[in-house]
Amino acid sequence: MEYAREHTSPEITVLKQLNRETHVKVMIPQMLSGHLQGAFLRMISQMVRPKAVLEIGTYTGYSAICLCAGLQEGGVLHTIDINEELEDMQRAYFSKAGLTHCIQLHIGAALDIIPSLQEQFDLVFIDADKINYSNYYHQIFDKVRKNGYIIADNTLWGGKVTRVPKPSDKDTQALQAFNKMVQEDERVENLLLPFNDGLMMVRKMIST
Repeated sequence: MEYAREHTSPEITVLKQLNRETHVKVMIPQMLSGHLQGAFLRMISQMVRPKAVLEIGTYTGYSAICLCAGLQEGGVLHTIDINEELEDMQRAYFSKAGLTHCIQLHIGAALDIIPSLQEQFDLVFIDADKINYSNYYHQIFDKVRKNGYIIADNTLWGGKVTRVPKPSDKDTQALQAFNKMVQEDERVENLLLPFNDGLMMVRKMIST
């Protein structure tokens, strides 16, 4: 992994600062996308050239900044997070990155907020509570354009999805159900990347 980082373009300054501050000030800093995954999301955005992006799970804003890299002129990224305590940090770094004009931050429960969004999304990134991954997928599917992409993080879950989970391990059960649902969805093509903690990439093949 270190070799991969050494042969990947370095973090831009604002991301390096956000990475450092997250590890110093915020609980569970491993939730941050970080250098490699951030570079991956940045490159995907630059390839897709989205007009509208939806992110479910902002955390401290690292992945949101990366996902804005390929936005078309006048494009928008909607990002949703339930933790209002992180809002000041998120907004501060969106401002440092010069992205306040194109990021709309929503604080609250994603399942309540998603139905109110009117955009047709080119790219969706899911990185929130694992229990609701399947619910998020169902809610956003009709809001994704044909040939648009859905990316879901943590879909290998430290390898736990490959084993029979304990009855109390609801997160692993939810991720197994999500992966199975995507695999059986004939409306999409999908690729589960063994990268970081697993990224499920989904391309929508139908119009809605």
